[in-house]
Amino acid sequence: MVPAHHGGVLIARARVRSCASRAGLTTEALDRLEFVAGELLTNAVDHGGGRGALDASEWEGGAHMQLWLECRGQGWRLQVDDEGGGDPAVLRELMSPIDDVPDLDDERGRGFFLLRSMLDSLRAEGARSGTGVALIAEVNDPLHPA
Repeated sequence: MVPAHHGGVLIARARVRSCASRAGLTTEALDRLEFVAGELLTNAVDHGGGRGALDASEWEGGAHMQLWLECRGQGWRLQVDDEGGGDPAVLRELMSPIDDVPDLDDERGRGFFLLRSMLDSLRAEGARSGTGVALIAEVNDPLHPA
């Protein structure tokens, strides 16, 4: 669990990279994972209870983010939960299929479009705490396909 501000994003990204490195992910896999983690965590800060707080001095309300990482060979599964009380169904709409190009004038949804191009799976569910949304990103092990 980390505080839902952009300083917390930096801390969590470093933890994710460290854990995945110890699990044996290649540099390429680590870079992709760290980028995806940063995007999901930033989304939690900006849209999921963190109110865009840059650091602890702007951290109103004390919202947190939780993350879970499972490494499988060179593949992985990352879940980021927020405490923003959002609706997973709304996020599912923003995460349209990859062939649907997002509206470039719309402020929402472009990040999900880019993430989907890097992932085997991206989905939204209710957070484990029941107070927010969980974003779950997966990359299958390219060396050992399912």
